[in-house]
Amino acid sequence: MAIPFSFPSLFFLVINCMPYSGKAKRLLDKSKVKVGDFVNVHWKGEDLTGWLMPRIETGDQDCLVLKMETGYNIGLRDADKIEKIGPRIEIGKIPTMEIKKQSGLPNISLISTGGTIGTHIDYKTGGVFMCRTPEEIIATVPELTKHVSIRSIQSPFTIASEDMNYTHWQKLAKAVAKELNGGAEGVIITHGTDTLHFTAAALSFMLKDLCKPVALVGAQRSPDRAGYDGAMNLLCGAHYATSNIAEVATVMHATTNDDYCHAIRGTKSRKMHTSRRDAFKAINEKPLAAIFPDGRIDKLNEFMKTRVENIVRDETDFEPKVAIVKSYPGSDPSIIDYYVQKKFKGIVIEGLALGHVPTGKSGTKTGSLARKLSWLPHVEKAVKKGVVVVVTTQCIYGRTNAFVYRNLRLLAQAGAIHCSDMLTETAYVKLGWLLGQKLDREDVKKKMLENIAGEINPRITGEFD
Repeated sequence: MAIPFSFPSLFFLVINCMPYSGKAKRLLDKSKVKVGDFVNVHWKGEDLTGWLMPRIETGDQDCLVLKMETGYNIGLRDADKIEKIGPRIEIGKIPTMEIKKQSGLPNISLISTGGTIGTHIDYKTGGVFMCRTPEEIIATVPELTKHVSIRSIQSPFTIASEDMNYTHWQKLAKAVAKELNGGAEGVIITHGTDTLHFTAAALSFMLKDLCKPVALVGAQRSPDRAGYDGAMNLLCGAHYATSNIAEVATVMHATTNDDYCHAIRGTKSRKMHTSRRDAFKAINEKPLAAIFPDGRIDKLNEFMKTRVENIVRDETDFEPKVAIVKSYPGSDPSIIDYYVQKKFKGIVIEGLALGHVPTGKSGTKTGSLARKLSWLPHVEKAVKKGVVVVVTTQCIYGRTNAFVYRNLRLLAQAGAIHCSDMLTETAYVKLGWLLGQKLDREDVKKKMLENIAGEINPRITGEFD
């Protein structure tokens, strides 16, 4: 089931917009056309129809902005003629919904945090900004209330996901645990996509004894754009939140079409594209399930937890002094010394391929500079200072291995821990979470290699979807 774009149901919050001026204003005054009118514009021998939108402050003063019926905007400079041909829409008001509990439907809770799914365009800058309330987000997909009863709506903060940090994860974990223990059959979290997978990983560790589904949902397109994907993601998220799968998962478009979403385990989800609607992929394992807008759920992964009755505990202690360091040709290993001096407790090295870093010991004539740039003494010094150093790979698929090459063995001897197929983002979150538990350093190192929340796949078959 596709969710078609229907502009009349999507309105613009217009602030600080500029009035038309110059030739454009004279044409509008002459034709008695106002912003919001459905118009026909004759431009360079063509007739184009759509809604007249406000002018962006930095835009060309002689350019009319037209919202096409496809949902895309077009700028028309030096139009010949414009006339009103249809009803006017209200500009500046975002539709909202009154959310009521409904008997006979499964109860879920919704937590709104910000992100593209709750944005609108600011006609002063021409860019989108976060402004929607949870009720206004739900209004973009009214059919949601036909499938679930929303027992609780909360917005603990509204923030772009790039500004998220561990304190936000802690608040979310506590809020989710409270909702699940209070009667919700599942929880949907609306969230920005840039760090959606970080939060999904964090909640996977912080929610202990998770017994119900938690869906993290976002959007790659804002609600006032053609191809808005948040509506279907929300609907599929609602179906996931009432499913029998008891995992934290990202629920986003599986393809560029409006056909179905993938529910991907929180510790195995990664954003793989900056703008495509199917940006999120499962890494080193299959998605948990394909979720269709009509409620159909096709399970794709046999390894998952299922719904049970128990109390969810939030274990949210987190050590923020954990860093990610990238290895690359010619990289200066003294960056490790910097973090040691700054009293960091953990370092994630994103190594090359199987987990390589420059060692200066890979050949017979490596050269003095290569030896000088060896990471080995810096890693060894950090470990002796009590810093837990772990290694992931810059490769998207596959796993690290401390034994294949001599240089890998030397790195392991220096004290670094290769994290199998754990994603860098997940390793960062897991290390910070384990260090936050005030465990002995040896226990932290041991648990980094334990599969706690599906973050380590013991066998990679190559059957990636």
